[in-house]
Amino acid sequence: MASYPDLYVLRHGETEWNHQRRWQGVLDSPLTPRGLEQAAAQGHLLARLLPEGAPSAWCSPQLRARRTAEIALSFLGGTAEPDARLGEVSVGQAAGMLQSDIAARWPGFAPDVDHPFGWYFRVPGSESFDALRHRCQQFLDSLNGPAIVVTHGITGRMIRALWLGLDIHGMHALPGGQGCVFQLQKNGEITHSLKE
Repeated sequence: MASYPDLYVLRHGETEWNHQRRWQGVLDSPLTPRGLEQAAAQGHLLARLLPEGAPSAWCSPQLRARRTAEIALSFLGGTAEPDARLGEVSVGQAAGMLQSDIAARWPGFAPDVDHPFGWYFRVPGSESFDALRHRCQQFLDSLNGPAIVVTHGITGRMIRALWLGLDIHGMHALPGGQGCVFQLQKNGEITHSLKE
């Protein structure tokens, strides 16, 4: 594992497009009522994990992450600074498309055994895996103390994988999910949820 400060990584709450199984990428859709509840659950978890208040906090500039950060950090009396490096990976021409439409438009478009997330990066016009890794690495290298990070599914996994020193397969094996907090500290990663 690399030597980085402790991190609390949150994925944004469920959005209307998540619910519809529509790819968002750099596009946005509002949080659903469930997504608002998930953001509040993350706030309760953060208040339990950080009883003395919020460390520095950053979020993706995309609306779904900013709204989640606003709700979750209100439990600590804090706010998050938007940082473009935490934005979701661009999925190029697939942005705004339903999963079923993507499969119809690009037949045979399936995960690659050697690169489990490869299909995100093979869509025409999408961001490259290396570009995502580079901006996430830059963000981690800029930290000088414990931090809360509110981001997205793929970007959050990349940050966690880099922090933990994992390869692409290790990144793919990391748990995902909304409404929980991924705590990264010297002993590794702990997933916190209100179901604990």
